[in-house]
Amino acid sequence: MSTVKSAEKVLKVLKALRGHSLRGVTNQDLAKQLNESPAQIHRQLQTLIAEGLAKQEEDGSYTLGTAFVQIAKAHDTEMERAKARIAEIEQRTSTY
Repeated sequence: MSTVKSAEKVLKVLKALRGHSLRGVTNQDLAKQLNESPAQIHRQLQTLIAEGLAKQEEDGSYTLGTAFVQIAKAHDTEMERAKARIAEIEQRTSTY
């Protein structure tokens, strides 16, 4: 399988974890949702876990990992700073 196809499949699993932060989602459910074999999903999840983008809970289900949450928070912080800067510029330019 090409590197691009592999990356696409891993990213599809990452996206499929969205909305399952509290209860998690099983390998079987991900396999059904993505029309992949459980073995393939397991390999993709292991890649995400190794990078901290997913984690396996005590009950065996999967959720987004702390690295993903950190990326999302950093993005949110950056966007808030940008909004504040834009508002500041708008206020300065609207007074003229």
